[in-house]
Amino acid sequence: MSRFLLLDIGAGTMDVLFYDQKSDLHYKAVARSPVLSVSETIAGTPGNLLIRGYEMGGGAVSSAIKQRATQAEVVMTAAAAATIHHNQEKVHAQGIKIISDSQADQMQKDRRFSALMTTDLDVERIKHIVAGLNVPFEFDVIGICAQDHGMAPADVSHLDYRHRVFKTALDKNPFPEALLYGPGQVPETFNRLSCIAQKGRELPAAEVYVMDSGMAAILGASLELRAKSKQKLIVIDVATSHTVSAALDGGEIAGFFEYHTHDITRERLEHLIPLLADGKLKHDQILKEGGHGAYIRKAIGFEAVEMIIVTGPKRRLVENSRLPMVWGAPFGDNMMTGTVGLLEAVRRRKGLDPISYV
Repeated sequence: MSRFLLLDIGAGTMDVLFYDQKSDLHYKAVARSPVLSVSETIAGTPGNLLIRGYEMGGGAVSSAIKQRATQAEVVMTAAAAATIHHNQEKVHAQGIKIISDSQADQMQKDRRFSALMTTDLDVERIKHIVAGLNVPFEFDVIGICAQDHGMAPADVSHLDYRHRVFKTALDKNPFPEALLYGPGQVPETFNRLSCIAQKGRELPAAEVYVMDSGMAAILGASLELRAKSKQKLIVIDVATSHTVSAALDGGEIAGFFEYHTHDITRERLEHLIPLLADGKLKHDQILKEGGHGAYIRKAIGFEAVEMIIVTGPKRRLVENSRLPMVWGAPFGDNMMTGTVGLLEAVRRRKGLDPISYV
């Protein structure tokens, strides 16, 4: 086992890392995210739309589809419509018609509609990116991470629900790799990750793993060279869509909190970090503020924190923080924290030799 391809599918970028353990060589790329690419395709395709495919990251894609539905007919298969909402009544309320796959097959011949595909994993596009790295398009393991809120019950906030899924996993195994799923292991509630795993089987690899991108970034950032001898860390991942911060004690997650990035400020983070380390955050209070909640296993003590590591494409948010912060960059690249976290999670799961992320 030697050749790994890791993909971090975010709201702004798709980060790509190839690693060959045999030669200890790695190559990387940062590309436009599938969400932005698909939303631009929708905006650039005039008239009525027939949309097939899989649940993918919403955001710009959902906005583009909803906007088109105010101007023209939009018809989606049930699988693709999950991109808008898991509740089909709420999809219908946007003026979007949901049809079966067999009906979509018939509509493919209708020239009044342009056919489009929703997917986080465009195999041909990935093939072109890898070709640019000048390595063969064949791998032993592929790892893919993305955000997935899960399919929340009707009476539960999707923010709170995502948090509950995390808590359940970390209560059993308090390490970030608890959110890594191998073949046949993806929880049914994670429909987006399930779709990615299903589509991932079209890629040339013996095994495909998927993982939550927030936890992948937390793990990847903790592998920053300067943190190697440290036990008590605070890690902050300021991603395009979500901001996650975790307190780590010897690699274990002592606690974490999560917000949508547009709902957090530098000042709020500076207030929350000491409370996280001291074990004083309250889940209900964070949820009330619009966050996803807080999880506290134990306090590590803010005075005992040896390093605060910040990563993520939006980390400039804390550029002038009054707290002492280190810019995390495993493999020398801030944008590779998610892919490195994926690689390390797979390495640990499979019991492979340690990797140096210098």
